[in-house]
Amino acid sequence: MTWVQRTISLAPRARGFHLVTREVLEAVPELTELQVGMLHLLIQHTSASLALNENASPDVRRDFESWLDQAVPERAPYWTHTLEGDDDMPAHVKAALLGPSLTLPVSGGRLALGTWQASTSASTARPPLDDRSWPPSGATNGRDLNLVTVCVT
Repeated sequence: MTWVQRTISLAPRARGFHLVTREVLEAVPELTELQVGMLHLLIQHTSASLALNENASPDVRRDFESWLDQAVPERAPYWTHTLEGDDDMPAHVKAALLGPSLTLPVSGGRLALGTWQASTSASTARPPLDDRSWPPSGATNGRDLNLVTVCVT
């Protein structure tokens, strides 16, 4: 049994749903050597999440964002955590609903996904207006993705 663990930083992206499968696979070249295994992904941020969904139509990603924006609105009168902006608490709720991790099967040196499936990163908060002050000292950059590949050969 072989274990590989590494932390990568995803390329900066605007708020929304973005395909990250290619970026992840490039960061873990050892995956091609596996016959059987699992790839575990954890995004280390409280207002971002990971999902597995369709990769063919960008409309799917836009529709996810539209639905979440209506289901979890900004500036709702019931939000009390508002010090970090109107989008902060809704971003936390959206991230909690979608989840911070994925565990994906590996077979024959490839992810064993369905034909149209891909890993999607959902950034549910707008970046701060002054990005130089973000992240707070000692915090991650908000796009770190902790990758753990568990291989059984």
